[in-house]
Amino acid sequence: MFTLSGLNETRTNKNIYFAFTLLLYLLMVIVNLTLIATIIIEKTLHDPMYILLCNLCVNGLYGTAGFYPKLLSDFLCDSHVISYVGCLTQSYVIYSSVMCEITILTVMAYDRYVAICRPLQYHSVMTPPTVGKLLLFAWGYPFCSIFISIYLTYRLTLCGSHIDKLYCDVSVVTVSCSATILSRGYGFILIIAQFAQVFFIIYTYTQIVRACLKSIEQRSKFMQTCLPHMMALINFSISAFIDAMYSKYSSETLPQSLRNIMAVEYLVIPPLFNPLVYGLKLHQIRRRVFRACARDKVTQM
Repeated sequence: MFTLSGLNETRTNKNIYFAFTLLLYLLMVIVNLTLIATIIIEKTLHDPMYILLCNLCVNGLYGTAGFYPKLLSDFLCDSHVISYVGCLTQSYVIYSSVMCEITILTVMAYDRYVAICRPLQYHSVMTPPTVGKLLLFAWGYPFCSIFISIYLTYRLTLCGSHIDKLYCDVSVVTVSCSATILSRGYGFILIIAQFAQVFFIIYTYTQIVRACLKSIEQRSKFMQTCLPHMMALINFSISAFIDAMYSKYSSETLPQSLRNIMAVEYLVIPPLFNPLVYGLKLHQIRRRVFRACARDKVTQM
């Protein structure tokens, strides 16, 4: 059993924290499900861009499901413990979700690159089989990669049971008393792979911006479809950077509340930010959501 000490300072106001966290989680679920349902129901939105967006929202629900239910139960309990298997499972869900986020954003960048830089070839390149293969990569690669990482962690001998966080993550490795060179080396390889995807996204958007400078029509398409994707990427990058800084430089001198905010920022902002930005920026989605709401009001009357 592991003890999570991230909530030690919330014992006096745990009911308030519970209510706020529950409302936040419900809001995330509602906005993501709304976008997913809109894309599934509306056949005119069955284009690669919207299919990828739908998968991004599904991943947001998947990642938050690995964090919020456990956090909410901890608010209602006096002891904040988690089993070894439960800890590894939570780590797997959270980290595979983070990797899925970046791989889906990578595929979305490629989709926008083809749409703007090679518009005449778009429908011949982004065919349903191709989109299916890209989605298989976006989900399969993170799941398999993190499974290997979790398996390497599972083989370690542990000498401690205290994790100074709200949830389980790579902190499990820090309480190991056996050699962790293999686990850390594999983690370093995964980090390099993530940077490779980031560089690919930067390259594609460099090409997109160059193409948009040549045409007003392309510039309009960029503002409508690429700007939300760039905002989502920037938001995710900032969130991941804050978490990395927390993992590397977190200090006991920092207030526990500040350390908690730094630790969960990438589990809070992207799942809520992405569907709201895409839903408000993409007029096709915005129009259909408003139309559905208006239809419900007329039905109730």
